[in-house]
Amino acid sequence: MDTLANTISIETDPRWAAVVARDPNADGQFVYAVKTTGVYCRPSSLSRLPKPQNVEFFDTAEQAEAAGYRASRRAGKDHSDVAAQHAATVAIACRHIEAAETLPVLSELAQTAGLSPFHFHRIFKAVTGLTPKGYAAAHRSRKLRQHLANAGSVTEAMYEAGFNSNSRFYESADQLLGMKPGDYRAAGKNNDIRFAVGQCSLGAILVAQSERGVCAILLGDDPHRLVCDLQDQFRLANLIGADAGFEQLIAQVVGFVEAPAIGLDLPLDVRGTVFQERVWQALREIPLGQTASYAQIAQRIGASTSMRAVAQACGANRLAVAIPCHRVVRSDGNLSGYRWGVERKRQLLERETQP
Repeated sequence: MDTLANTISIETDPRWAAVVARDPNADGQFVYAVKTTGVYCRPSSLSRLPKPQNVEFFDTAEQAEAAGYRASRRAGKDHSDVAAQHAATVAIACRHIEAAETLPVLSELAQTAGLSPFHFHRIFKAVTGLTPKGYAAAHRSRKLRQHLANAGSVTEAMYEAGFNSNSRFYESADQLLGMKPGDYRAAGKNNDIRFAVGQCSLGAILVAQSERGVCAILLGDDPHRLVCDLQDQFRLANLIGADAGFEQLIAQVVGFVEAPAIGLDLPLDVRGTVFQERVWQALREIPLGQTASYAQIAQRIGASTSMRAVAQACGANRLAVAIPCHRVVRSDGNLSGYRWGVERKRQLLERETQP
């Protein structure tokens, strides 16, 4: 009776219907395990269908493996095929978002892809590292930056970037650009950036601050090169050499470099893409004295396949130590590239682990 009841229960489970149909849309929602073979498969697997009474469902592959099952031999090929399908589906959705004058609602994007809104949202984020809304914001930010650089006026750039009203544009522009549109178009022309160059045990250090907060902490061997880097970032900003009051700020940053345990609590002016800022926030959540791999950071932001993009975001960080990209290491624990040199990275990590 127990076997019969289990068979009836499985056959009425909608997940079993997805297995029988080998439905690729169900991949990522669950896996099924076969008690007689000890393996688990994705719903779309082309493996021979088992008897219903021998099937057990799990939400994830990790749960199936924890229960003692192993992946089927076809799992690798199945996964590659599904990944390719997902990538193609998301690519079409990205083109749809980019071509649309206004962001399509989630249900519309999902319907076009032939998926449920929940499943589509999950796949889109897994492939791109962003939600559909986040991707649309990042795309609009890129368009806005391009048009501000080339358009004859801010108004012209506004309409070319897809904004159809002044109010919506100015509500969004400051967040997208990190400054007023006119200031961005002028490469920071109306922005005062105060800065100072000092010395620490790691070499030269430059600290710069806008009205919003610290916008650059640069490390290097050549103080002049650091100033040139700052000028490249804010080409037309009004760069103001430090006064006595600003010297206290740079002393605070240097103190943190030398003794990380004291902490660094400063307002930051963070300027990056949506994806970069998600990575940088994850870096700031790594505790002092600990490290994380690029793969772990990718998983924490919900973009498990975006390790290379995570590494690029670390390389784009201009706020050394304040956004601790030095705490990101390779999966084997070894140190890899660091914008300001691997030896500086090693020294920073050693100081953070000292009692």
